Amino acid sequence: MDGRSSYIGEDKEKWASEFEFEYSLRVRFGEIDGFGHVNNTRVFVYMEEARIAFFRSLGLMNDWGSQGSEFIPVVADLQCDYVRQILYGDTVNVKVKLNEIGSSSFDLHYHGVNGEGKTVFTGRGRIVQISRSTGRPASWELETKEKLLQRIEKARA
Repeated sequence: MDGRSSYIGEDKEKWASEFEFEYSLRVRFGEIDGFGHVNNTRVFVYMEEARIAFFRSLGLMNDWGSQGSEFIPVVADLQCDYVRQILYGDTVNVKVKLNEIGSSSFDLHYHGVNGEGKTVFTGRGRIVQISRSTGRPASWELETKEKLLQRIEKARA
């Protein structure tokens, strides 16, 4: 990692060690641009795929994904720092972790690593739970917030 990402902090190794969840994908030919590497916009799709898989692992998609669910997640902001080129055929392991929990939102961090174990990108984003009917932020239920906080504590232990 190269120090451009203020959200990582001073101890990059500690930051990298706190990821428990990993989503692997293989770069497809159609994701390559005219310069021979993965188009920069595709990395946001990789983060999205990993984020949804992470939500499933937490059981959040049971509610958010059900018909008639009152609450849905929306991306409030999303940032990516590109470190190395990603090439056709590469394996990319996208690691995701909860970093911070608010009353109706949480901050996620992403760490993209190639098959050689080298960082290819880092990222972060804020997800807000909103009411489908009002479009306004909706506070976490106590049980959900406790589950999310436990996940952070476990990763940092």
